[in-house]
Amino acid sequence: MTSLFFEEIEVGNRRTAGPYFVSKDEIVEFATKYNPQPFHIDEQAAARSVFGGLTASSAHTFSILILLLTKTEPSLRILAALGWDELRLPTAVRPGDGLYLEVTVLEKRESKSNSDRGIVGNQIYLRNQKTRNSIAMHQHGPPCAPTRCEIVDLRRL
Repeated sequence: MTSLFFEEIEVGNRRTAGPYFVSKDEIVEFATKYNPQPFHIDEQAAARSVFGGLTASSAHTFSILILLLTKTEPSLRILAALGWDELRLPTAVRPGDGLYLEVTVLEKRESKSNSDRGIVGNQIYLRNQKTRNSIAMHQHGPPCAPTRCEIVDLRRL
């Protein structure tokens, strides 16, 4: 797997990952542990809800996005995610959905406080098999990618 350093990243570059297939059992298991709302864990209650069926929780959907970020090709040499902005979840994730991640570099700049690092801004979409956005967001104050000359000791972070 190719992993890019800061100076190799270009504005407009696009990275993708997926599909990630979501099962009914996974939705129920995650929600039972972290967000036990009836429309996430009970098919009959979900059918009567505004969703009209079982849906993954927003936390579960975001977790899938984070997993797929680790699988983008090419990947970035990331030190830390500094924040997320304009997070939207316009389409619920349902059992059987295949999710695809698309990340586009919108901006990059050298760090003002650490000259051996850069900051990269991304537009991120998590889409289902019908190309409907399940998550749309801008990564605000985005990840730091070390320059090629830096050797990163993650224990110091």
